[in-house]
Amino acid sequence: MTNFATADICDDHPHLLEDGRLAVLPPVFRHFGKNIRFSGRVSTLKVFEDNALVRATLETPGNGNVLVVDGGGSMRRALVGGQLALLAQDNNWAGIIVDGCVRDSEEIDACSVGVRALATYPQKSAKRGAGERNVRVMIAGVPVTPGDWIYADADGVLVAQQEIT
Repeated sequence: MTNFATADICDDHPHLLEDGRLAVLPPVFRHFGKNIRFSGRVSTLKVFEDNALVRATLETPGNGNVLVVDGGGSMRRALVGGQLALLAQDNNWAGIIVDGCVRDSEEIDACSVGVRALATYPQKSAKRGAGERNVRVMIAGVPVTPGDWIYADADGVLVAQQEIT
């Protein structure tokens, strides 16, 4: 679904908000990349100051999915930079949400992908490969499970347990 508004989704589905099947991420994320509006099925990573799994994941076909990276909210290393945003664009990822930092923001802004992150930070991450794939994560206090759906636009980011049509 490419023609949606998060505000309309909230207005049209109050029952999903009330029972927790639809959640709004807190307004702490900054927008990067050309695509302000994006949506897709969720793939998750849980890493801390190490982006080797992020790279490995973005090197695979994204099939229009959104990669949600639980970086523990770290403000000490960037988990996504310009090269990874280009991988996401070229491998058909709809977007990336990082509970942490990005760098090379001007390069990310040149890519046709949507990226949300807490901040920018110039220092790169470690490359040890530590972390977990496809696990339930907490992003700014909101649970996100592989297979959930992300809807992001200029007004915010929604996490839905089902596709909203």
